[in-house]
Amino acid sequence: MGSQVRLHNLTARFISTALSVLLDELAHRARHIDLASEPRRSTSHLVWGYASLPVSLSARGSWMSYPPRMRGQFTGWPEQAMDVLWQLQGEPTHATRERYRADRERLVRQPMIALLNEVADTDPRYEDFSVWHYRTDSWWWQHQSAVIRLGRKIEINLRFAPDGLRIQGAWWYPDPGQVDTFRKAVASERSGRELSAIVEDVRKKGYDISGDVMKRPPRGYPTDHSRANLLRHRSLIAARPLDCEEWLHTPEAVDRVLSAAADLDALLMWLVRHVKRAA
Repeated sequence: MGSQVRLHNLTARFISTALSVLLDELAHRARHIDLASEPRRSTSHLVWGYASLPVSLSARGSWMSYPPRMRGQFTGWPEQAMDVLWQLQGEPTHATRERYRADRERLVRQPMIALLNEVADTDPRYEDFSVWHYRTDSWWWQHQSAVIRLGRKIEINLRFAPDGLRIQGAWWYPDPGQVDTFRKAVASERSGRELSAIVEDVRKKGYDISGDVMKRPPRGYPTDHSRANLLRHRSLIAARPLDCEEWLHTPEAVDRVLSAAADLDALLMWLVRHVKRAA
């Protein structure tokens, strides 16, 4: 009789532990945006993808040290992922797209989702992300894109393609009023000098600086302003390829993305602070 009671207690504890592990895993997965094909509306704000974020310390050097993390489901893009994307080059027919749809989802898109889940686990500021579906244009089948939203129209963008992985930090497609707010911050001596130094530092790290740039400084600002080049911007983008190397097929890709995000951190946080949503 006593042995039956002990067996019953052991069984109950085993079931309780297994149920607890299952519930923890479900809660972990529910924290992340998974299969969204369009930007989701934030449940706590009235604008897409905007969140009030703490200002982080800017990264010094090309690598930022993060606390040790447990490896998740991301193991890298399989080498066959490149083969799938090459089969979709040019103008693939509808039949060709359908033939490779399942392989593309499994080998190309799902690894991007897994990667961004791990990135978000490392830094909660990166939790608001979407990984795009394929749509109808051939380009979307040939390039797997994703976005991490940091502020209103302020994002980190990733793109996986046959030539490798590319990252950019961008403030673009601005709301009415955002451009004026940006210019005022650029013209201000303190914030303008800060941005100028940040942009130069990002450029030295190998990023191309671009955007929607006017031919001349806007009205109301002197043409010989010391930051005339920045005043001409109606959007601001810093981008560079992360290349197509062996690490793409390994979990190291998470660390490479986090390092590049650290490169862009000071620029993006400046934009979060100074390019406010239009009233």
